[in-house]
Amino acid sequence: MSQNQRSAPQPPRPSDGQVVARVMNLSFDRLCISPKRDHKSENYEDLQLEFNPHVFGSLEQYLPPHILNFSREVKVRYMRNILLRYFPENDRNRIQKLREYRLKVILNYPPLHREIYTMDAENFFTPSFLRAIKENTEASFRSIMAEPRTGIYTFEMLQPQFCKKLMSEVDSFERWVRGTKLRIMRPNTMNKHGVVLDDFGLETMLDRFLSDFIHPMSRVFYSEFGGSSLDSHHGFVVEYGINKDVELGLHVDDAEVSLNVCLGKEFSGGEVFFQGVRCEEHLLSNAQPGEIFNYFHAPGHAILHPGRQRHGARPTISGNRTNLIIWCRSSAFRELKKYQRDFPSWCGECKRKKKERARLSLMVIQQELLKREI
Repeated sequence: MSQNQRSAPQPPRPSDGQVVARVMNLSFDRLCISPKRDHKSENYEDLQLEFNPHVFGSLEQYLPPHILNFSREVKVRYMRNILLRYFPENDRNRIQKLREYRLKVILNYPPLHREIYTMDAENFFTPSFLRAIKENTEASFRSIMAEPRTGIYTFEMLQPQFCKKLMSEVDSFERWVRGTKLRIMRPNTMNKHGVVLDDFGLETMLDRFLSDFIHPMSRVFYSEFGGSSLDSHHGFVVEYGINKDVELGLHVDDAEVSLNVCLGKEFSGGEVFFQGVRCEEHLLSNAQPGEIFNYFHAPGHAILHPGRQRHGARPTISGNRTNLIIWCRSSAFRELKKYQRDFPSWCGECKRKKKERARLSLMVIQQELLKREI
């Protein structure tokens, strides 16, 4: 064999760092619009990450095809680069302080009902709800639900004993906090009363609540809102009544899908009012007659709706009302929304305007045809 025929030496294999740099430059940190359903995501639970490992598992199915073949480290750095765009440094510092707060609480707070800290479906949920989840079909879900307005579903969900235990656990935690130098982190900027359930150890149970019992329904009913790729939650309990929150103004949730379950107690008033799904641009637009709906709470009964469904709570006239709220979120959906150029298919006002433009366009065509006939 001649010197020229000898195989050329192979270039050195690039390091993971070089691969990441090359990938970042070529792909602009984007996700695919549709997930690769047959792709089995890797497990990220053994890594020390600033984001929930379930978020990475969910996002992986949306990675560009050429990224899926890289090592787990490359995929983590690629997805982390996307996620960091949502969390500036100030937010990351806040999250770190929240983690330190939660760790301090979990190490010191003595749970009252340890049995509710792990998922126990048979003792949490009603038999009818469990049967529907086990069958896992649209027909089985609809068999236990009412749909008073498009996309708003009501059904019986939680057993009375679980509701009582969760309320007494929240009361116990609030009493414990008052006896320490800690302060309660409130659920959001709207509610001045209530607690975040993840703060005192219920995060793992709520992860199962989302993945096994909310996600199956959301995948069927809310795919256009990101219901097929829910990967994180914000779970909390709110309290209404004398010396507590009384009402709540019109708003949308920081969620793709929201679950609201009344836990009790004795109360009157406090119904939830709905005024239609809206995108950010049309948040303050008028409600159409078919979008307005009032829902009256009943202990153990749930209402499931899109997070972008505008709603509020009317005044609680007497007694005390406690509700479990779970905001369900999709990292993939939030990333993909940034590239959406057309009218959101789910916004009531966008659809109304699009329909009006089509009507006006048809009128112009009809007038042009009439002129030609004359």
